[in-house]
Amino acid sequence: MRQEHSLDAVNFFLADVRQGLGPYLAIYLLTERRWAEDQIGFVMTIAAVSSLIVQAPAGALIDLSHAKRGIMVVAALVVTGASILLPFMSSFVFVAGSQAAAVAAESFFGPAVAAITLGLMGPRAFTQRIGRNESFNHAGNAFAAALAGICAWKGGPVVVFYILAGMALLSIVSILTIRADAIDYDRARGLHDGPSASRDKPSGLSVLLSNRGLMIFCVCCVIFHLANAAMLPLVGQKLALQDKNQGTALMSGCIVAAQVVMVPMAMLVGHKADVWGRKPLFLAGFAILSLRGFLYPLSDNRFWLFAVQSLDGAGAGLYGALFPLIVADLTRGTGHFNLAQGGVITAQGIGAALSTSLAGLVVVHAGFSAAFLVLACIAASGFLLYFFAMPETQGTDSTVPSVIAE
Repeated sequence: MRQEHSLDAVNFFLADVRQGLGPYLAIYLLTERRWAEDQIGFVMTIAAVSSLIVQAPAGALIDLSHAKRGIMVVAALVVTGASILLPFMSSFVFVAGSQAAAVAAESFFGPAVAAITLGLMGPRAFTQRIGRNESFNHAGNAFAAALAGICAWKGGPVVVFYILAGMALLSIVSILTIRADAIDYDRARGLHDGPSASRDKPSGLSVLLSNRGLMIFCVCCVIFHLANAAMLPLVGQKLALQDKNQGTALMSGCIVAAQVVMVPMAMLVGHKADVWGRKPLFLAGFAILSLRGFLYPLSDNRFWLFAVQSLDGAGAGLYGALFPLIVADLTRGTGHFNLAQGGVITAQGIGAALSTSLAGLVVVHAGFSAAFLVLACIAASGFLLYFFAMPETQGTDSTVPSVIAE
């Protein structure tokens, strides 16, 4: 139970750190630094590219290392330093560089948390525990966003950076409360589970590249992030242009609305993903994402935008909780769970990086409404691909031999 509570604390305090400055950075650069839309998009794209470079090696390192807690502590310290120093940087090069370093460090958190969870809880309790992880993660995001909104209303957008640094330090304390000797490090990388449980070493890397289900899932994740990544920053910019003095506070309101909805979505996945299967829940996430894109252009009213943005809590909440479960299904017994996570996250990062640049270009040439409609159509294409090409992965013991064959 002590380790369960430690995981709760890690997910709560690490929540804001894993997300980074994200849309807050766009608001800060737009309203305080007076940067153009395309400059903001390029900074966010550079940061996303740094994540692409680091993510797969990060997953491989987490698979190999027994110092998973130490890796998370170092990453949190990097995020803290980048957050504190950013307000004192003025040039494009330094701002882009600091965000590239922070996002690269953030790349370690997702796979590390999933690995430690699997190593502590085992595969049978993994689904329910992942749901609980995500619930605390979203609760932490909602808390941090609400605090940022209140503080920014009084002290300006810069306070967000210091809140992020404070959450990073609290996450370090939480990480260190997890006992290293309680983690089964073979189990944490996906070994000793499934038909290959008798193996003493991981399978060859070719097992991942020849895994058709993993490749299809990877493409679907790219499409999801290509459609999703730019939506919240675009909403934040629309709100900031309506009232630049409250841009950060309004963005915080959007984030809180979505994160509150994500909590029950994560709980739903934890309790029903093993009963209903992964596929219907994942399709629901795609459908909701597409619906958001079609609804945003209907009104510029801030309350309408808040209401539509709350749907992000349902779509992204389902996606976030299902992601490690599906990867674990597809890599069962290979010993490459975290490498596979890193590889898929790298691919989805390509979608996220392209999303902000694509949306920025569409906004400049055709306006915000056109950008939202383009993103909605991309999400709809992902729904169709997953529906027709992706099999159910839950309880796929009969398909595992083809997945892990060398």
